[in-house]
Amino acid sequence: MKPFSRWSSFTIAVVLAGVFLPLPFAAPARADKFPERPLRWVIPFPPGGSNDLLGRFLGARLTDTVAQQVVIDNRAGANGIIGTELVAKAPADGYTILMISTSYIMNAAVRELPYDVMKSFDPIASIGSAPNSIIVYPGGGINTLGELVARARANPGKINYASTGVGGFNHFGGELFKKLAGIDMVMVPYRGGGPAMIDVMAGQMPVMFSSVTQALPHVRSGKIRMLATGSARRVAAVPDVPTVAEAGFPGYEVHVWWGVTAPAGVPRAAREKLRSAFTNVLRDPATARLLARDAAEVKIMAPADIRKMIANDVEKWTMIAQEAGIRVK
Repeated sequence: MKPFSRWSSFTIAVVLAGVFLPLPFAAPARADKFPERPLRWVIPFPPGGSNDLLGRFLGARLTDTVAQQVVIDNRAGANGIIGTELVAKAPADGYTILMISTSYIMNAAVRELPYDVMKSFDPIASIGSAPNSIIVYPGGGINTLGELVARARANPGKINYASTGVGGFNHFGGELFKKLAGIDMVMVPYRGGGPAMIDVMAGQMPVMFSSVTQALPHVRSGKIRMLATGSARRVAAVPDVPTVAEAGFPGYEVHVWWGVTAPAGVPRAAREKLRSAFTNVLRDPATARLLARDAAEVKIMAPADIRKMIANDVEKWTMIAQEAGIRVK
């Protein structure tokens, strides 16, 4: 899934300008003087994607806040696992940090990992979140979530839904809804959110569980219909669309979110300086505007609360994975 499909011209200019310079590696610095050299921000996804663009936008502002260069290091592969493992093994000095997103949790629910999401990292900051949504092809004759459920119950195992792959955000969103609604639909994996969305718009695939951010441009153009959102309250960008709970299926809440961690053991003084710097950046109105434009919102949390959220999410999605038989070797 690639939720941030629309970005400000300033953000794109930052990316194209190549503002991040090569990282000089040096000896560890003292925590009380932190930071004394550039920071390395590992983004475990390719350049140009949603995580990368968001990271570069925030990295440019973080550079000004800490008075040191923030160097973006894209380490893509294995749904984020390669870059995450790299940071887990990096020196715990605060100079290497990791951007995490929903895949960080969902990987732990379906895979054996070369690190422990709870023990190998210390949370630094949360960034923001955006709810998922349930969308359909407008010409398919389904106008409400109740109509989708009724059709699925009348045709068990015969309605497909598009997903970005086994164990991904879209897959988990679909399986949770199947459980709550008591229906049987079949997940069809795609190579990414873009190809999956194209088939929904073309009527080749009737249903998809997508972030509101990714779906929003196509909802506005009338190419897809949004039946409900997976948020606790209605989304301001689509105020007429009910939440899944309002549509009759309480207990459904699914978000894509972003945060920052560091290798476990970073000195407390360094962690606090990083947390404070990120908090300042997130409180910048420009950051809120960037996320709000794509139906996401800034989410500032204390490290202890981030750790608790991660633990709760791992438990939640592991249970869903086990019930649905989701496992990636």
